[in-house]
Amino acid sequence: GYLSKMAASWSEMMLSKLVGCCNNFFQPGSSRAVCKPFLVGGQQVGWIQPGVEKHIRRFPDVFMVEDKQVSLCPSLQTYEERTARVQEVMLRLREEGNFIALKGWRDEMYEVFHQRSSPPVFRVERTATALLGVKQYGVHVNGYVEHPEKGPLMWIGRRAQNKSTYPGKLDQVTAGGFTAGLTAQEVLVKECAEEANIPQDIALTAQPAGAISYFYEDERGLFPEIQFVFDLRLPLDFQPVNTDGEVSEFYLWDMDKVKEQLVLPD
Repeated sequence: GYLSKMAASWSEMMLSKLVGCCNNFFQPGSSRAVCKPFLVGGQQVGWIQPGVEKHIRRFPDVFMVEDKQVSLCPSLQTYEERTARVQEVMLRLREEGNFIALKGWRDEMYEVFHQRSSPPVFRVERTATALLGVKQYGVHVNGYVEHPEKGPLMWIGRRAQNKSTYPGKLDQVTAGGFTAGLTAQEVLVKECAEEANIPQDIALTAQPAGAISYFYEDERGLFPEIQFVFDLRLPLDFQPVNTDGEVSEFYLWDMDKVKEQLVLPD
């Protein structure tokens, strides 16, 4: 009937929107065919686009560019050495001003892993991860309340207009990337406090709800991402308040409204 048609069309819109935007590295017309694997110690940690390769070729004591791959120089043996030398290159590229990604420089370091369960191989400025195509990890929190009459309602935030990424767009009640050295739980507690003033004792009741991975590219570079998702039931009378200037307002919506907004450009 009508309802199942509506559900099907919503699912189709979601699928085409998500696959089209969030996973476009694997779509026809992406730069995937011309990217080279980026290796550290013989294992792949990222991807390098031709536009980036052209610039990092000038630093042969840091990046070794070959026909089929780009590697960090084997002479850079330690985490500290690799971190320092890559940072020098990124600061230089930032000064030269050829990369949009580096214009949003955050002075926030991200760890680079062969895989999440192994020790990091170096760390790098957050905005530079897009140039090296290395995985970014984040925590996303579905903050909801159970209303006695209306059922589950979800808190949605609107990103501040001065955010360097997706200004003014809708977002979950709280979310954030993994700063070097923090665990998923520490990121969750930190972001809950900063973005929505959620007390630690409530934040720690969040339930793991799985992980979502996708790989997109845009004018800034490459973004292979894994988001750890948590469901957090909030008290009925709780009102989120932003404390770090990154969220302009909050809305409490029923699930139909949330689904409707998901497929809109907002």
